[in-house]
Amino acid sequence: MPIAMTKEEIEKIEVGQVLKVEADDPAAEEDIKRWAKRTGHEILKFEKEGPLMTFFIKRMK
Repeated sequence: MPIAMTKEEIEKIEVGQVLKVEADDPAAEEDIKRWAKRTGHEILKFEKEGPLMTFFIKRMK
């Protein structure tokens, strides 16, 4: 589910803007990293505190 929500939200922002994504699904770490690489977006920062992961994803196209 985090991928679908991230894809939907990134389409709402302008190229060059940064989307903050928070997830607690253990699969989200690899899923979002793979999705960003496949779609050409850049993960500027990744933080993990316990089960909570925060991604800062720059829209590249």
